[in-house]
Amino acid sequence: MTVRVGVNLMWLRTGQVGGSQEYLVRQLTGLYEANLDEFDVTLFVQAGFAKDHQQLAELYDCVEAPRHGGNRVLRILLEQTWLAVKARKFDLMHHGGGTMPFFAGRRSVLTIHDVQYLSFPENFSRTRLAYLSKVVPRSVARASLVSTPSEYVRQKLINKFAVSPAKVKVVRHGIDDQLGAAATSEQELRRRFRLENRDVLFLPAVTHPHKNHKFLLQLLKTHWVDKNLVLVCAGGKGRAELEFMREVRRLNLDDRVIRLNRVVDEDRDGLLKLAKALVFPSLYEGFGAPVIEAMQLGTPVIASDCAALPEIIGSAGLVLPLNLDVWSGALDAVNSRRDALVAAGKVRAKNFSIANSGKDLAQAYRAAM
Repeated sequence: MTVRVGVNLMWLRTGQVGGSQEYLVRQLTGLYEANLDEFDVTLFVQAGFAKDHQQLAELYDCVEAPRHGGNRVLRILLEQTWLAVKARKFDLMHHGGGTMPFFAGRRSVLTIHDVQYLSFPENFSRTRLAYLSKVVPRSVARASLVSTPSEYVRQKLINKFAVSPAKVKVVRHGIDDQLGAAATSEQELRRRFRLENRDVLFLPAVTHPHKNHKFLLQLLKTHWVDKNLVLVCAGGKGRAELEFMREVRRLNLDDRVIRLNRVVDEDRDGLLKLAKALVFPSLYEGFGAPVIEAMQLGTPVIASDCAALPEIIGSAGLVLPLNLDVWSGALDAVNSRRDALVAAGKVRAKNFSIANSGKDLAQAYRAAM
């Protein structure tokens, strides 16, 4: 028997790519690659989705929602009306954006990427926080099954909302095995970004407060004082951008911090490959895909011991409490253990393949049915 699955991707914004978006796209790619005839999948998407995600659009039927221009209120209204009518034709609906419309379908899978609003409510507007506080618990209660990218998020949901453990399942992130194949060369990156022969630490993250960029600035000023060592920060401008740049100037680190905006995938992969280490002092991650991407490309990882990071990294990287003195010796540890860390990282990364992600998703669909 073929199960008809509708996937609500209406929350994905055209032209914008984030961790949660990549997570769902890779899962669905893995589901197709598993050659499972038991699922007939249709994607409900915004206008322009096929252009941004050509590969996925070639794999599945895509139905474009009426245009809502990324307006959250209008999108929610369309989910409650237009999508609700469409959902009646499907055996299972998968809602990938962390919340579910009231008319979600007879059986439903809800993907929740993180519950940061529970740990850091100050990072959310009053309106957004009120919305999440009301809608997320209701969505969790009504879903047939909830999927999360990590055991950390799974346990948070179980404990906070008194959900049956059997109802919440981990669906791993999937990292493309072709990652880095088209990476920009080290020579080109050093020339273009004026890195010369300097040692590079790399942090790919939007400058939101929980990404904790300022911790690295303090390290550069007080412990990692080698003038040949530079921190390259690549990512969009978040809520802490102005504060971050002010701190760079206050600490006189302009010549040791290179601030890039979001870079193309080829440059990001090249920067990961040439870096002495990926440094990831985040206060909150529901998963933390960059640490696995670094491992796959043979770059040692130094990360905080916060949220899901210890679970995802395991013993394949340095997982440290956010204490300057503890981090002070991390670069020496990487130098002395580099070969072992690189080898362990590559083994660890294999657990997070697109194929494994697709298999996990298929198991979630079966459980929901």
